[in-house]
Amino acid sequence: MSVHVFKLSHVSSCLSCHRLQESLLSSASGYRNYRGVLNWCVVMLVLSNARLFLENLLKYGILVDPIQVVSLFIKDPYNMPAACLVIVSNVFIVAALYTERRLSVGCFSERVGLLVHSINLSVTLCFPVTIVLMLKSITPVGGASALGVYTVLFLKLYSYKDVNKWCREMSHAKARSLARSLSCKSSVSTVSYPGNVTLRDLYYFVFAPTLCYELNFPRSPRIRMSFLLRRLFEMVSSWMIPIIQSSMKPLEVNIIPLSSLSHQVPNHLLWLIFFYWFFHSSLNFIAELLQFGDREFYRDWWNSETITYFWQNWNIPVHKWCLRHFYKPLLKSGVSKWLGQSAVFLASAFFHEYLVSVPLKMLRPWAFMGMMAQLPLAWFVARFLRGNYGNAAVWLSLIIGQPIAVLMYVHDYYVLHYREGSAGAP
Repeated sequence: MSVHVFKLSHVSSCLSCHRLQESLLSSASGYRNYRGVLNWCVVMLVLSNARLFLENLLKYGILVDPIQVVSLFIKDPYNMPAACLVIVSNVFIVAALYTERRLSVGCFSERVGLLVHSINLSVTLCFPVTIVLMLKSITPVGGASALGVYTVLFLKLYSYKDVNKWCREMSHAKARSLARSLSCKSSVSTVSYPGNVTLRDLYYFVFAPTLCYELNFPRSPRIRMSFLLRRLFEMVSSWMIPIIQSSMKPLEVNIIPLSSLSHQVPNHLLWLIFFYWFFHSSLNFIAELLQFGDREFYRDWWNSETITYFWQNWNIPVHKWCLRHFYKPLLKSGVSKWLGQSAVFLASAFFHEYLVSVPLKMLRPWAFMGMMAQLPLAWFVARFLRGNYGNAAVWLSLIIGQPIAVLMYVHDYYVLHYREGSAGAP
C-alpha cells in the first residue's frame, strides 16, 4: 500500500512542477538577500574609480600631499592647541569621578552632587568654545575634532552621573546591584555599586564605543587579530581629501548656484564613506581592542520608510542615549510624546550647530534649520508616503538636503575668509 502511494505521489510531482509564487524582485515575495547585488555594486565602484584614478594620475600626478593632510589639523607642529584641548578634557573626567566618590560615601548630598555635576558638565561644553573662538591658531578641522571629543565626553559624563544616581536609589531600596537591561554571559565577575566608582572603570567607559554607562558591559571573550587588522585597513584606506577649489568660483556669483547641484552626489558619497569608516570600521576596531561586546552601532537605516526610522537607526549610540537619558525622563515628567520628540530634535539641532559654527568661527543657522526641518518632513513622509515611496523620500532628503547645508557653509566661509581678503589686497 505504501509503495502504491509513493508511486502516485511521484507521478503527481512529475505532472506538476509549478506552484503559486512571486518573482524574487517583487516586494510581495518576501525575498531580502541582495548580497550579490551589493558585491556587484562594490566591484563596479572599484572598477570605475580605478579607471578614473589612473586617468587623473597620468594627467595630474599625485595630488594627495601628506603635508596638506596634516595642515588640516595643525598650522604649526610646535603649536597644537586642539591636541592640548583634548588633553585638558581629563580634568573634567577626574572631576566627575571625584564627585561620584564623594556621593558614594555620603560626603556630598544629592543636591550638592547635582550642583557640582551641573557645573562640571556646563564647563565641559563652554570651555572648548571659548578656547576655539579665542585662538586663531586652531584650524576648523582641529576645532571640530576637539569639540567632537568634548561633546562625546559631555554625553558620557551625563550618563555616568545618571546611572550612579540610579544605583544609589536602588541601594536605598535595599538593592545591592544594578540589573542590566541586556543579559550577557561574561567571564568577568560582575561589579556592584559603589565598586564601580574607580578610575579604571571610568576611563574604560570613556574610551568604549558607547555613550550609555553600565556597571557591567557585555565583553567579548578574546581579541580577534584578523578582524582587528581588517578594520584597521578599512580605516586607513577610507581616508580621502575632497577637492573643492573648483566649486569656489561659482559660489562668488550666487548663493546657491544651479551648477552646485553637481556636487550633491559626490558630497553624499563622502557622507556614506564617512558612515562606513566611523560607524563600522572605527567603532568596531575600538570595540575589538577593548573587547566591548555590544557591536550594534547602526541598524538597517538604508531601508527606512520614514524619516523617524532613519534617525532612530543610523546612529544607535546617540539614539540609545537620547532614549535613556532625555526622552524617557521627559515622558515620566508628563511631557507628551510629540513634544518629547520635538525636544530631542531641538537638542540634536543645537549640537549640530555647535559642532559646525564654532570651529568655523561664524554663527550660521544652516545646520540648526536643517535639523528642525526634519520635523515637518517626518510628518509629511509618515502621513502621505508609504513603502518604496517613503524610502525614496528618505534617500532624497539625504542626497539633496545635506549637500545644500554643506554648500551654504562653504559659501559663507569662502566669502568671509577668501573673497573679503582678496578684495582688500592691492
